[in-house]
Amino acid sequence: MIIISSAQGRRYVVMGLGISGMATVRSLQASQAEVWAWDDREELRAQAISTGIAVRSLENMDWTSLTALVLSPGIPHLYPAPHFSALKAREANIPIICDIDLLAQAQPHARYIGITGTNGKSTTTALIGHLLKTAGQIHQVGGNIGTSALALDPLKEGETYVVELSSYQLERVPHLELDIAILLNITSDHLARHGGVEGYIAAKKSIFERAGKNFKGVIGIDDPYCRVIYEELKTKYPIIPVSTQTCQDIYVKDKILYDQGQAVLDLSDNSFLPGLHNAQNIVAAYAAGKLAGISRTNLAQGIQTFKGLAHRLELIGQLEGVQFINDSKATNAEAVARALVCFDNIYWILGGQAKEGGLTGLEAFFPRIKHAFLIGEASQEFELFLKGKVPVTSCGTLENATLEAFKKAREDSENPVVLLSPSCASWDQFRNFEHRGQVFREVFQSLEANVIPS
Repeated sequence: MIIISSAQGRRYVVMGLGISGMATVRSLQASQAEVWAWDDREELRAQAISTGIAVRSLENMDWTSLTALVLSPGIPHLYPAPHFSALKAREANIPIICDIDLLAQAQPHARYIGITGTNGKSTTTALIGHLLKTAGQIHQVGGNIGTSALALDPLKEGETYVVELSSYQLERVPHLELDIAILLNITSDHLARHGGVEGYIAAKKSIFERAGKNFKGVIGIDDPYCRVIYEELKTKYPIIPVSTQTCQDIYVKDKILYDQGQAVLDLSDNSFLPGLHNAQNIVAAYAAGKLAGISRTNLAQGIQTFKGLAHRLELIGQLEGVQFINDSKATNAEAVARALVCFDNIYWILGGQAKEGGLTGLEAFFPRIKHAFLIGEASQEFELFLKGKVPVTSCGTLENATLEAFKKAREDSENPVVLLSPSCASWDQFRNFEHRGQVFREVFQSLEANVIPS
């Protein structure tokens, strides 16, 4: 747990009592701050109370007495409509921050590596952590991945926090000073929360506003938005461009990783990080590791020994010649495209809570798809889109879809793949994408044990 010495005797509102919110409350209380904790969801208030955290209504709060509002990343402070707590804080001229900002206040002596992008953040963050481990560098990995920022361990000077940063969090970290920043890519996502695509791009670009004294950056230049940002910032900061399309600085060509034109590593046999999108994650992590002082030998070793992350093109097993791939993290068409390009003979499970754009842009991959199995709220919309292009079965639930997909795939002798890559948010039927992926895993395990779930 992180102790925030500057918080002692000060008052904070913590709005949102999910995992990071609860960790924030505990950290602030341990730091002898006064904490007003609240969540609009009754079940989370009850859960907090059951763990000994006092929940207090904010109706009679003197907002001018606050040091800051610590607002959960999932709660809007601007778009599509600001939460009442954000309005109150803004009226009182009180900072709106997140837990990562409190970490930065408490641990200013540590080194910070920050990673953002529409897709690939978690894999790249975890890979950078693995590269530091391979090189024997003391570090902690957290933020928008795994452990909440304030549940991390304190570090000494020169030791490293590797922090995944969502666009929401980047808007709430005024005290964060990064030593290394990585911008992977930008595609349209979370537009409602940022007032449109320009707001979303600005949020991602703002990672470079968090530059510390000895700052260096890494930018993936394979999409037009990031290419423009690189051209704008390359004379302002020392930035390494990385690519899977352009032979410049650090890049991948024909599945070989190159550094300044010199071949470093053959990626063709890396089954844990398949696809061109993972090649981009690898080159970005390699560049960050290089900036962190890791040798080429250790970088290559670390990449070769990294096992990937759950729910991201995760091979969960094989049954009767059918591979089962859990790509539950793919919540938009861009992420799904990066999965579909990796396989042929796909039995595709998709659906959930549809995002803007739906399945647009995936048509080029339809010849790879033998059959689509639809779940959740988006079923009708997706069925209309796919009709006449791909054989479709509407299954309702993930359990039904997995069973139906396996029934058809087991009859295919040409390396069939049952691929969960939903192109949707999960909240219509699941707590989060991890829960969705875990249910998929459990259905596979039931099939493997010859127990058909009811």
